[in-house]
Amino acid sequence: MIGLEAEAESRRSYDVELIPGLLQTADYYRAYLATQPTSFGNDEIDRKIAFRMARQERMLQDDARKLSFVLNEASLRRVAAANMGPQAQFKRLAEVPQLPHVTLQVLPFSAAMHAGMGGGFVLLSFTSPDPDVVYIENEVSGLYLEERVDVDRYNLVYDHLMAKALNPGQSRSFIAKLGKEA
Repeated sequence: MIGLEAEAESRRSYDVELIPGLLQTADYYRAYLATQPTSFGNDEIDRKIAFRMARQERMLQDDARKLSFVLNEASLRRVAAANMGPQAQFKRLAEVPQLPHVTLQVLPFSAAMHAGMGGGFVLLSFTSPDPDVVYIENEVSGLYLEERVDVDRYNLVYDHLMAKALNPGQSRSFIAKLGKEA
């Protein structure tokens, strides 16, 4: 995934429960890793965090790559309820979308039923002739979909999610409000 992500000209993701890795603070990621039934040693956790932070810097600095995120409200509510200093994570969510090549939208609970209820995914788009790819991750592995019909379906789902989500300005306000409540 890391190699594909580095070559993609755009990355669009829908996330349901977690803040996407490219937007996570080190404390958020550390708190998430602590919830896992597999016990990671401190050295391994530190390595994972360092790798994630380096990946973020590389991806976010490259303004030639368009990044788009739709976050389900559930992921934001979990940040607000977490016991890991949520203010820094909300600050991060407010700062990153100020980059000109990054878009962040929130899909609120009020959107009710929606096309992305099957779960989160990442769409990677490449310049021709490379085919676009859908990446779906779970606890033990990831699934790559490259068939045009599958990619087209997920692009359509993403378009529907963006249409049901708050616009970027409304999303910033929503995140700021939750940050103040946390």
